[in-house]
Amino acid sequence: MNAKHEFDTIITADTILFFDMDGTLIDTNYANFLSYKKAILSVTKSDQDLIYNPDRRFNRSILKNTVPNLTENEYARIIKEKEEYYNDFLHETKLNKANVNILIKYSKTNKTVLVTNCRKDRAVTTLKHFGLLDKFSEIFYREFSDNDKKINKFQNAILKLGGTPNFIIAFENEESEITDAQKAGISIINPLYL
Repeated sequence: MNAKHEFDTIITADTILFFDMDGTLIDTNYANFLSYKKAILSVTKSDQDLIYNPDRRFNRSILKNTVPNLTENEYARIIKEKEEYYNDFLHETKLNKANVNILIKYSKTNKTVLVTNCRKDRAVTTLKHFGLLDKFSEIFYREFSDNDKKINKFQNAILKLGGTPNFIIAFENEESEITDAQKAGISIINPLYL
């Protein structure tokens, strides 16, 4: 039995599908990198000789390591400008067709939920760009706890939906997030690639 056929047999009317956005449904890494690069140049007036690495998402930690002498004000301005510049590079994003095809197919019959650590405005812009916003029954964006600590997005979504992880299939590309899905009790993760 091939993986696709096996996947179709585990879906029931009660199955809820959780999808991550960045890297799972849509490859946004290059657009993200270009947004950071433009923001760094804007704030520091130096391009820092940044080189794109397709195997690693450029993030705030990498920013601090790559441009180590930033003031807190410069750092905050880069983060803010990076979000503003993202729209300039939407054309550099690409669909992960296998996962998007699953989303489109099952959005007609099952509850499909976006569970992302992406900020709401960027997620909405990206999903609209590809015509995917209406494919979700529910959307959960990036959230932090009162002490500014990252929340397990899967536990959060399960709690808010009032569901049980037994009926959830998750699509996620990041190892740390896959671990969070497992901690939340989700046992079927990326079934097409198992």
